[in-house]
Amino acid sequence: MKDLIKKILKEYKEEEKILVVPSLKYFGNDWNVLQSFLKSKGNPKWKLLDDLVLNDTEIKSLGNLISVGGGLNLGNTQIKSLGNLQSVGGDLFLYKIPIESLGNLQYVGGYLDLYNTPIKSLGNLQSVGGYLHLRNSSIESLGNLQSVGGYLGLGNTQIESLGNLESVGGNLFLRNVPIKSLGNLESVGGGLNLNNTPIESLGNLQSVGDNLILNDTPISKKYTEEEIRQMVNVKGHIFI
Repeated sequence: MKDLIKKILKEYKEEEKILVVPSLKYFGNDWNVLQSFLKSKGNPKWKLLDDLVLNDTEIKSLGNLISVGGGLNLGNTQIKSLGNLQSVGGDLFLYKIPIESLGNLQYVGGYLDLYNTPIKSLGNLQSVGGYLHLRNSSIESLGNLQSVGGYLGLGNTQIESLGNLESVGGNLFLRNVPIKSLGNLESVGGGLNLNNTPIESLGNLQSVGDNLILNDTPISKKYTEEEIRQMVNVKGHIFI
């Protein structure tokens, strides 16, 4: 272990003052032991190459952590902000926590779970590679989000616009949501459900990979199915 610590410190000196930690297991899988080590080095910026599992713990801050190579689980903790964290290579679980800010987070490679949280904006986040679960959250803005690789769930939220979002790889569920604008959205790989929403325009939308559900919307009263198909390439059924 001492040799590994020396290696970590050597790489730290060579990589623009960013300390690289291969895995928490080298610190006995003890977050507090790792924090003591970081404190002894002046609390530098650091990144972890492995998974980081901290759910159901008393953690309140990630300190100067800027990157997690694997997944990060913070479910059922008291974390309110992700602070300096910029990227998570795997899944990011933030369910049922008092999260108020994603801080500097820009990228999540896997699934992002914000179910039942008080988060109001996704801030600097630009891309989620897997599913994005925001159901029952306090979300009001998707911030700088541009793409979601999987399903995007916004059920039981008060979101009114998709803002900068350009693509959703899976299904997009907006039923009973006060959505007024699809913003910059161009493509949905799966189905798009806009049932019982005040949506009046499909905006920049070019393609839907499955069904398009428009029942009980102003659009369903304004256009016929043929007119909608002229505007958007819908591979499935259109329900109006």
